[in-house]
Amino acid sequence: MKIYRINMETLSYTEEAVPQEWAGLGGRALTSAIVAKEVDPTCHALGKNNKLVFAPGLLTGTTAPNSGRLSVGAKSPLTGGIKESNAGGTASQKLAKLNIKAIIIEGIPQEDKYYSIHVDVNGIKIAEETELLGKGNYEVIGKLVEKHGKNIAVMTIGQAGEYRMTAANISVKDPDGNIRSAGRGGLGAVMGSKKIKYITIDDTGAPGVEIKDLERFRAAAKVFGKGLTSHPVTGQGLPTYGTNILVNILNEAGGLPTKNFRQGNWEKADKISGETIYDTIVARKGKPTHGCHVGCVIRCSQVYNDKDGNYVTAGFEYETVWGFGAGCLIDDIDIIAKADHICDDIGIDSIEAAVTTQVAMEGGIIPFGDGEGMIHLLGEIEKGTYLGRILGNGAEFTGRAMGVTRIPTVKGQSIPAYDPRAVKGVGLTYATTTMGADHTAGYAVATNILKVGGYIDPLKKEGQIELSRNLQIATAAIDSTGLCLFVAFCILDDAEAFQAIIDMINAQYGISLTADDVTELGKFTLRTEREFNKAAGLTKKHDRLPEFFREEVAPHNTTWDFTDEEIDSVHNY
Repeated sequence: MKIYRINMETLSYTEEAVPQEWAGLGGRALTSAIVAKEVDPTCHALGKNNKLVFAPGLLTGTTAPNSGRLSVGAKSPLTGGIKESNAGGTASQKLAKLNIKAIIIEGIPQEDKYYSIHVDVNGIKIAEETELLGKGNYEVIGKLVEKHGKNIAVMTIGQAGEYRMTAANISVKDPDGNIRSAGRGGLGAVMGSKKIKYITIDDTGAPGVEIKDLERFRAAAKVFGKGLTSHPVTGQGLPTYGTNILVNILNEAGGLPTKNFRQGNWEKADKISGETIYDTIVARKGKPTHGCHVGCVIRCSQVYNDKDGNYVTAGFEYETVWGFGAGCLIDDIDIIAKADHICDDIGIDSIEAAVTTQVAMEGGIIPFGDGEGMIHLLGEIEKGTYLGRILGNGAEFTGRAMGVTRIPTVKGQSIPAYDPRAVKGVGLTYATTTMGADHTAGYAVATNILKVGGYIDPLKKEGQIELSRNLQIATAAIDSTGLCLFVAFCILDDAEAFQAIIDMINAQYGISLTADDVTELGKFTLRTEREFNKAAGLTKKHDRLPEFFREEVAPHNTTWDFTDEEIDSVHNY
């Protein structure tokens, strides 16, 4: 295994051996360790002293089911703290097969020029890029596939990243040439600040991933795969309806944030539900189930077509549908799909863009329910107008610019798709995660709503602190393996499947990890991230939800009622 270090100031790279302290790390644990050690927490996130790190997980590049996730790390220009953003697509597996432990990008070019980076068995090539500047991600990927072939991996920024907007993401090509995203935290702006338009990865002739005990690995992978395909969530619900199966479930539970978090359910929710979208996809000959990377057995993604059967978007996720739908009071699923397409193309986080739109509606820029107005606002971001540059910097920046007080953010990052007053466990995750408001950092919805891994009443405080804490620890560990977070649904209920993950790691590396070791990996990662954030100036006061969540929300008339001391105790690990 090796690390490539790319210096954009000198337009050169070095190949380095993996230090012993990083040898047992992968994915999020590795990106956070590198950022914490090498980046000054007080630096400007878009300046020369920030670094952008790409790392596959510990199991990535193997035949382990659902192991194709990529971790991208840096200091976040959106939150001011450490950031790991996670994506599917084809890049991570190709990096792993090339025996690349991480790519660290540092510095800023001396000249005001953009560059591309190409990675293959021979190393790194850095070249000036002019042809694709100002182009959207779909065109960039299409042109690069024409040039290199369909098996090339691509990581690219759209116009939002070139403008260095703090809601910009890094888009990753999936096996079909569609887009997955390292979405949250503005890492596309960091890549733009380094003047990198795209990175291509060709694993032709790659040595592949070494597995010490192949027979033992295959046996464990078989157990793990069986667990995923037999679990009702990962084997039935998600493959059929995708993540948007949650619309009706959250609406029924009173946790579907509606009209910028004013109420917890919406009478028009069924119009944007997973069931409705499934029927629409089938009728229009789209793909109701689709994998975002090779080896995915959950296949929760899908391909959504317009009325004429033409492609609109893939990976049409619940959080995006909620944000542009119920959050904005828009019930036209075609408008929402168009908004998702634009976000993918210009390279902006669809959650941040959706909540920003809600805040813009709050500020009177357009009325709630104005679908065409929403599309117009996204067009402003694409063009980089003054209004577009405000919107492209996220909900908190937009709210301040417009004098709005109802801004649903934590640490500057937008709160997604679950009202914390009705799903209290995920509210604690929003408040305390190192990443800014992020449901994936400790997905308490699983136990609060879906009754996976037991059940804790979402409307009561009892048990929520322990739930959020334990899930944040487990998630940090999962993010380090390269496994999709959705495997958690299975392993929370299936001890044998959880053990199979440990068995695969042990078989691959010839080691003897225990469940306690995996837990400690999660704790190590969280401690590392918290120390960085503390040095960056984030305090306990940043681990709080906005004050309007103290107001009651219908239909349960519950409030956010945790004390500061209770919130702080989540960190007792």
